[in-house]
Amino acid sequence: MSDKAKRAIGLKYDSSDKKNAPKVVSKGYGDLAQAIIDMAHETGVLVHEDPYLSEVLGNLDVGQDIPESLYFVIAELLAYSYVLQGKVPPGWEDVIKRIDFHA
Repeated sequence: MSDKAKRAIGLKYDSSDKKNAPKVVSKGYGDLAQAIIDMAHETGVLVHEDPYLSEVLGNLDVGQDIPESLYFVIAELLAYSYVLQGKVPPGWEDVIKRIDFHA
């Protein structure tokens, strides 16, 4: 993908408020997209590259909740990011203790 076609969409999910969906907190194209990606890397935010997902999310405005049709996909990405970082989602501590990872 050329720099002019590069797109970045930043999402934020507040896990303390279960009623809220992830929101678009940043978005940009070209050089701005690269700046968003660079800042994410610098601050330890994981970056997922998916041209189809970014196309859908790119149609949303900053501050807008993701559509319900994307809840499952975004939930999987959030869960995977927790695993990659060695974290346990809030409230899942007891669930993790009951899982046999050696089965």
